[in-house]
Amino acid sequence: MFGYTFYWSVVWEKLPELIEGAKATLALTVLSMIIGTLIALALTLLRRQEKGMGYAFATSWVEVARNTPALFQIYMIYFGLGAIGLHFSSYVAMLLALSFNNAGYLAEIFRGGLQTIPKQQHTAARSLGISSFNTYTHVVFPQLFKVVYFPYVNQLNWALLNSSLGMIIGLRELTGATQAAQSESFRTFEFFIIAALMYYLMSKIIESGARLTFWRVFKG
Repeated sequence: MFGYTFYWSVVWEKLPELIEGAKATLALTVLSMIIGTLIALALTLLRRQEKGMGYAFATSWVEVARNTPALFQIYMIYFGLGAIGLHFSSYVAMLLALSFNNAGYLAEIFRGGLQTIPKQQHTAARSLGISSFNTYTHVVFPQLFKVVYFPYVNQLNWALLNSSLGMIIGLRELTGATQAAQSESFRTFEFFIIAALMYYLMSKIIESGARLTFWRVFKG
């Protein structure tokens, strides 16, 4: 193709490094989604108050997370906080930034999901003497997760792809490992083709696994 000669043998030699990078990508994605989900649930409950400091804090978090670039958020945590003496490793900084971003988007997803659940269910549970905590954990949240399941999976995929930005701050996730490998061999095209295929496969595995889980858990 236009005189270009492919040398795939170089890629196969470095494949273990790319696989390790993919493992780091998956670990970062899963951890950031777990942290983001827990924070998002808290933000969602605070936003339901519709007033007070908690509501203002939660709304500000969601607005900043959803209306600023993810790269800006990464820079603010890695470089911005570092400028005032709060230094984090590239992995921790990326985990914090991705969790912050996930929490903002998930909080909005959860808010929309809660609007589909009749408020009478919450009122009825409280009138039966069920605590607010148990009402949410046993009545509201089980219904919520069914409603927001596929938007949640979309955010999981988005977190997977956003993790590639970690390369900018020196993180050796899949993109970082690919960049390092191609810089040694100068086989840019081959390495990034393989990396793109690995991202595609991970994304499709998540999508297929999510659909199977949905049918077994919610339709079975």
